[in-house]
Amino acid sequence: MTVEPGPLEVRLRNRFGGTAGESRVVVRQAVDLADSGQYEADVGAELTTEAVLEELADAPHGTPADRWNWWIGSLEVAYGGYGQFGIQRYRDG
Repeated sequence: MTVEPGPLEVRLRNRFGGTAGESRVVVRQAVDLADSGQYEADVGAELTTEAVLEELADAPHGTPADRWNWWIGSLEVAYGGYGQFGIQRYRDG
C-alpha cells in the first residue's frame, strides 16, 4: 500500500491540526516523495500513509507542515537529497 492522498489528508488534520491547504501540500509532497522512489531506496521500505503518520508523530510539535519539514530535515541529514521535498509555503484554506 502506498501513500493514499485522501485518507492521508484527513488523518493529518485530525491528528495534527493545521489548515486544509497545509494538509494538501503535505500530501502532495508525500506523494512526490513516494513516486520518486528515493525514500524506498534509502530506507529499504515503501513510503505508505501509515509510515508518514508515524514519522510525523515523532516530531516534537507543530502542524502537519512543521512536522513534515522536521522529518524531511532528518532525512536530509541522514541521506542527503531530500531538500526538494521540504515545504516553503502553502495557501491557507
